[in-house]
Amino acid sequence: MTDAPGAAPDPVPGPGAVLVLGEALIDLVPTADDAEAHLAQPGGAPANVATGLARLATPSWFAGALGNDGFARSIERRLVSAGVELGLCARPDLPTALAVADPGPEGTGYHFHLQSTATFQLPGRTDVERFAAVYVGGLAAVVEPAASAVAATARAAAAGSPLLVVDPNVREDRTLDAESGRRQLRELCELGQVVKASDEDLARLWPDSTPDETCRRLAAGGRLVVLTRGSRGSTAYSRGSAEPVSVPAEPVEVVNTIGAGDAFMAAVITWLVSRGAHTGHVPEFTPELLRDMLGFASRVAASVVAQAGTEPSLPAPV
Repeated sequence: MTDAPGAAPDPVPGPGAVLVLGEALIDLVPTADDAEAHLAQPGGAPANVATGLARLATPSWFAGALGNDGFARSIERRLVSAGVELGLCARPDLPTALAVADPGPEGTGYHFHLQSTATFQLPGRTDVERFAAVYVGGLAAVVEPAASAVAATARAAAAGSPLLVVDPNVREDRTLDAESGRRQLRELCELGQVVKASDEDLARLWPDSTPDETCRRLAAGGRLVVLTRGSRGSTAYSRGSAEPVSVPAEPVEVVNTIGAGDAFMAAVITWLVSRGAHTGHVPEFTPELLRDMLGFASRVAASVVAQAGTEPSLPAPV
């Protein structure tokens, strides 16, 4: 990407910086005291990941789009207070998208209000060589015009030296085109060097295979694949490990599950970047290293599950 004539040059990221491309929106979450009342809190998987990275002391650059309303200002305050760099954000003169949370016994579902919002007016970033890793995922991967920008950025990262991290984060709702979205997410997973997905994500993307079979196939192509299963823990698949490595979920009293998967993702990226795994390919990890990575990510996710908000914290050394 080149700067327009007369435009100020983009800020320069430092060593180990991670580019996060995707949406920042508002989650409307039912309050504990009144199911009819909703609390507005900043959300969106990519924004959560960007915040999580910064909270974990990993340089985090959010390349999203922030609108012109009070919700956008709330999102900006959250990102800035965490230490996220916003110099690559677009600023459309439009309102912010909303996601209405619908918690249930099987997890939290969402209904989306997306049309004519600033949230998905993303600029494509092809100047990815400046970053150690590039994260793509969330609704931006399947909602236009953001989806085209995400795909172009992912292709640029896959062809270069940054580590491309993909979180398909499948959402099915009447406001989304499920079949085209699944196709776009499958293509991103095939591009990625690291893929983090839940068992539900993979069952929806590749219904003719079990999640385990899909993970083994993706890992056989040289990828690191991390499968999350909520309270049943997580599993890592790598070409360098003959068999997958599993770690149980960190035991914790559950207060909230919103944002736990994004905190887990931020922890995985932090672990990888801190160990130099951002040279355009995934090294062959030993089972011990994979176990260490999953354990760290599980403890970070537990720091979110144990509280009402979505802000992770660094776990104490073990």
